[in-house]
Amino acid sequence: MPQFLVSGYLPDDYDPSTETEATIEAIHALNREMIAAGVRKFACGLGPARAVRSQPNGKVLITDGPYLETKEHVGGFWILETADLDEALAWARKGAEACRASIEVRPIFFAPDPQRAAE
Repeated sequence: MPQFLVSGYLPDDYDPSTETEATIEAIHALNREMIAAGVRKFACGLGPARAVRSQPNGKVLITDGPYLETKEHVGGFWILETADLDEALAWARKGAEACRASIEVRPIFFAPDPQRAAE
């Protein structure tokens, strides 16, 4: 079955201590539903982003995010294994509602496919 990265975005000034108990419970309820449906393989929240970039002069620069001009960062993600993209998008809709955040869905691919590597 295909796997998908379902990630939620938060503003850079996000403060997790301001979340309501209702939002926290909605996220926990969604996780319980994903587990019961057998689609959730992994889930976690993330802190602020830091990136390490090599420079043309050979030095390394540490920045405060994966992009130079971003105003938001990945705040958490799920790895889901679903029948298809439509099912992953249905779960992502629930994630957007529970987290009150923008959600991105991306297929995970393996090259080479580990199932075929032994052939």
